[in-house]
Amino acid sequence: MATRGFVGRKRPQSDKVPPGQYVVRDFPVLSAGPTPRTPLEQWSFTLDYDGKTLATWNWKEFLALPQTTQTVDIHCVTKWSKLDTEWEGVTIDALLEAAAIEPPAEYVMAHSDGGYTTNVPLEDLVDGKGMVALRYEGEPLPPEHGGPARLFVPHLYFWKSAKWVRGLRFMDSDEPGFWEAYGYHMYGDPWREQRYSGD
Repeated sequence: MATRGFVGRKRPQSDKVPPGQYVVRDFPVLSAGPTPRTPLEQWSFTLDYDGKTLATWNWKEFLALPQTTQTVDIHCVTKWSKLDTEWEGVTIDALLEAAAIEPPAEYVMAHSDGGYTTNVPLEDLVDGKGMVALRYEGEPLPPEHGGPARLFVPHLYFWKSAKWVRGLRFMDSDEPGFWEAYGYHMYGDPWREQRYSGD
């Protein structure tokens, strides 16, 4: 079932590519480690805060949540951009509604299979800005691109769209994730070229 999509500023077609980026037609595969392949019967997604589980879903339950389809541009910190990509998944708004909770904190750490983490302010995930993506271009998201489920935050550099995501941990203060601890920018706005700390 399709629901409302992402919101945000519309940019003219001639201004779709942020500074320092170039457009690709393929979809480069970049990962911090080997591709995990968790069996779907063992997969789960969890929201937690302060050591307490707020909500959890198995794969079948997650698929039953309302889903959104949206066409957006994506921008990698390695300077490639891919335009007009179609993604489908469960918005963070839909997750919070299904869990019947109000967000308990202003920051989030995404946790993925393989130990990867990345931090995102809550305001960059709600109001239609972020989702857990399950499908790409009408097909199940392949493992090399983060399947079965990938955090999707297209207005930030693509490392913030954590592959193989398994949960979101709410945090009272911002903390660096995997790449942020190695010097990547804490926020990662492609339009401000926030690739590394200090940018």
